[in-house]
Amino acid sequence: MGIFANLFKKKSEEVSSKNVEDFVSLTRVYFQSVIAANLGITNIRFVPDVANFKRLFKIPTQGGRLGQAEKAASKKMLMQDYGLSENFFKEIDASIKKHCRTQNDVQAYLFMYQGFSNDLMMLMGNLMQWKFRVPSIFKGALRTMTEKTVHDVCTKTVWKKDDVHKTAAAVRQYKERLGYSEQWMTEYVYNVVMLAKKEPKKKAEETKS
Repeated sequence: MGIFANLFKKKSEEVSSKNVEDFVSLTRVYFQSVIAANLGITNIRFVPDVANFKRLFKIPTQGGRLGQAEKAASKKMLMQDYGLSENFFKEIDASIKKHCRTQNDVQAYLFMYQGFSNDLMMLMGNLMQWKFRVPSIFKGALRTMTEKTVHDVCTKTVWKKDDVHKTAAAVRQYKERLGYSEQWMTEYVYNVVMLAKKEPKKKAEETKS
């Protein structure tokens, strides 16, 4: 069960329990499902997050092709639970189609994506520190701040701090190579920020009880 232990735990008429780990894990399931479906992968050990997802939600393989049903199910959950747009998935599909033409391409692609995701979140955490304290009720303002910061990362070439300058340059390189837009980056970062803001409160409540 591991990574999805808290995902989609529903009481009557309640939305699922949501956190950063589940969001990132579910996004990985979508990536791996697209790769499996595109390349006709049959060995489920090649896509471990998809294997966990299939077991937990008892998803049958569709038409004898691994990845098809899992792609649809993970996309539905991400859209329903986190409000992701159709374009978010179209960009992932296009990026994977371009870079993963054979199974030999997959590890390099996922490694590059992991570097992109890690550097992007580290950089945004650094640049948006005080903005994280904006109450979650001001979602619109936080979304606008996220969008502006992502735009700065993608267009501003000179930064005062050396480490910020280097990481921003790396993120821009990843962005160009992988083919993701500023809108995609904003949607991804915004969801992580909103989920991360809820977690300290939840942990504090758990400690009290």
